[in-house]
Amino acid sequence: MDSPVYAKEETKEHLLEAQAHIWSHVFYFLKSMALKCAIELRIPDTIHKHGKPMTLKELANSLPILPNKITSLSRLMRLLVSSKFFSIKTLLNGEEGFALTLSSQLLLKDHPLSQAPFSLTTLSFLTEQSSHLSNWFQSEVEYESPYQIAHGRKFWEHARHEPLLSEYFNSAMESDSRLVTSLLVTNKQFMGLLDGVDTLVDVGGGNGTTAKAISEAYPSMVCTVLELPHVVDGLQGNDNNGNVIYVAGNMFMKVPLADAVLLKVIDFRKRVEIPVAGFGNEGVRLG
Repeated sequence: MDSPVYAKEETKEHLLEAQAHIWSHVFYFLKSMALKCAIELRIPDTIHKHGKPMTLKELANSLPILPNKITSLSRLMRLLVSSKFFSIKTLLNGEEGFALTLSSQLLLKDHPLSQAPFSLTTLSFLTEQSSHLSNWFQSEVEYESPYQIAHGRKFWEHARHEPLLSEYFNSAMESDSRLVTSLLVTNKQFMGLLDGVDTLVDVGGGNGTTAKAISEAYPSMVCTVLELPHVVDGLQGNDNNGNVIYVAGNMFMKVPLADAVLLKVIDFRKRVEIPVAGFGNEGVRLG
């Protein structure tokens, strides 16, 4: 085994690069938490409402923060600028102002394709499990994932018992579906795959955002949304003039018969077989 290198002249620069590489990963969480803070403080919405780039003082006066935190706000904004969530513009009076980028525009609360719910859900509820990764590898207990160690329940079971988590997660999936579907329904290659399809089942389709968009593009198509009971509670029935049907169920038990099955975001940790009606006893193998 080679001895550690300490002071050779030709390796000093490499040692510093190695240390910088380690530090960049150790402190990378600060970028994620800065993004979370920006969403929670509604910084993108505040700048958007202002209608033009905002100086640091204008931003501080408009945000729900304490007056003595303006220096810390400056540091936060510099980090967010380096992450390309905001840009700096020179104003007519020579001062610098913070402006939105395309990324921060997608964090606006009222943007039709807003990714704020998805970002906030992930950064608020799905980061704690990461600190339990080594425990999960070493645990003799068969935990499904580090999430179960962190919260005492599997994710879906936890969501059923925590209304706030369920609400956030459903909003996150809806925001993701709006963006992805808006691109898919204008993609000729994808939409061409649905030509001649009269019925479609969206497995794990949430509140039906994707199914509604597809049914609007194909008015004659009947789309079925298969979801867990607590997700479609209150949604069961018909929507979009009867073109979207909500069905409470479990995809591992039975998937309704349809000409096509849509699986958009499904978490498979092992190889599974989904019992899709019409595919015989073997079902559809995934994973």
